[in-house]
Amino acid sequence: QPNAMGGREVGGLANMLAAHCDIENPEHRENVKAFWQSPAMPECGGLKAVDLFSAMDAGQIKFVWIMGTNPVVSMPYREQVESALKKCDMVVVSDIVQSNDTLAFADIALPATGWSEKDGTVTNSERRISRQRGIMPPPGEAKHDWQIMCDVANKMGFASGFSYSHPSEIFDEHARLTAYKNDGARLLNLARLTGKSQAQYDAMAPVQWPLTINSDKTLSAVRPFHNKVFSTPTG
Repeated sequence: QPNAMGGREVGGLANMLAAHCDIENPEHRENVKAFWQSPAMPECGGLKAVDLFSAMDAGQIKFVWIMGTNPVVSMPYREQVESALKKCDMVVVSDIVQSNDTLAFADIALPATGWSEKDGTVTNSERRISRQRGIMPPPGEAKHDWQIMCDVANKMGFASGFSYSHPSEIFDEHARLTAYKNDGARLLNLARLTGKSQAQYDAMAPVQWPLTINSDKTLSAVRPFHNKVFSTPTG
């Protein structure tokens, strides 16, 4: 199961960009595009989970890569999800088990790592980032999700954008993006966590954001929006 809060921070939803940037905000799009040196950036939200499987069932989606979830079990309208996966031309599933309800529809199954093997960070609902340290090595041919994505990206010709060798490099990129051209309009800011060495990252203690360069550590304990002003154009 994925880390929902942390996934949203890095743009793991169809209607937002990484670092809590608004996909419909032209300035945000240009900032992310410039930071990543990307030739293109989506200008509108994509399909969310339920709509995605509806579109797949209608033949509009030909390829899907599923990781960190078992949608045949967790999604509503199971019959439609199964029908959609049957119709999809190519179904790739990354998982930590040999068989489950979704893997039954996989054309390609990729062995991933579980919680006791993963190395990275997770964020809980109070904005606290914690290091996740594996206690066991990945078994057999299993790889971390980020390693699998890097391997695929390399094969597709995007090696320069996915040249990571350690999760600390990915975290540093994420932290730098949260601070990039962030004048305070976006509450998510990890400026104080940028530039960590691998050893510093490995030893990182749990901490709450926002963490701007000039912020005091005690600010992390303040509940956001206590002043009834929100991170929206109208407040």
